[in-house]
Amino acid sequence: MKRRNFLKSSLAVAGVAGATTLSHMASAAEKKNPSGREYYELRRYLLRRGPKTKLVEDFWRDVSLPALKRAGVGPVGVFNVMVGPDSPTLYVLLTHNSVDSMTTLGARLDADGKYKKASADFFAAPATDPAYIRMESSLMLSLEGIPKLEVPENKARMFELRTYESHNERAARKKIEMFNTGEIGIFRRCGLQPVFFGETLLGAKMPNLTYMLVFENMAAREKNWATFIADPEWKKLSTTPGFTDAEIVTNITNVFLRPAPFSQI
Repeated sequence: MKRRNFLKSSLAVAGVAGATTLSHMASAAEKKNPSGREYYELRRYLLRRGPKTKLVEDFWRDVSLPALKRAGVGPVGVFNVMVGPDSPTLYVLLTHNSVDSMTTLGARLDADGKYKKASADFFAAPATDPAYIRMESSLMLSLEGIPKLEVPENKARMFELRTYESHNERAARKKIEMFNTGEIGIFRRCGLQPVFFGETLLGAKMPNLTYMLVFENMAAREKNWATFIADPEWKKLSTTPGFTDAEIVTNITNVFLRPAPFSQI
């Protein structure tokens, strides 16, 4: 009996210590981040064709989005793959205003009675018939050159999600510097409208940065990229020693996304 009480006490102390450590980490991060830069979680839900695809979308529309709003998380983007690998895949972008918001979200949702009740059937699906195959996630910090996510107009639109990989952390920081000091501005002038830019803190294929652009359609996308590539300022920047692709970028991947009807982005 004494041993059982000792274990309970030890676990309680460990839980308090863990929470305290997490709180200190979040406070330290906020002190280092006076510009109000945002944090993003980008999720990929790998789905199967059939009724489960609609089930996951309905869950996000009817259960997750209302709960995230109550938790102060948003805007939230929900997207389907238009052109890209692993279709069907549902992409979800969560916007947080702090490290604490990001790291405590799961616990806050578990404590939300409405969410717990509404999600019961979804999470009760057996391992032999899951709602989705797997969920992958990456965590990002917004770039100084665009510290806040920019929500586009709520009209017909498509998104391009691009990831730039680098061969080491120093090269990745150089690419981030390139965007912050000039490239984002050239993007805007050439009609490449950004939604967000994020430095990946945790995730696959690190080091990398990921960003999202919005277009009216594919024709507009082709036109604006052509304008950018031909831009004299971009040509000068991209050939500046230290900023060339050969020095700082090893791979670029693109995915084209279409927003779900209920997406907030």
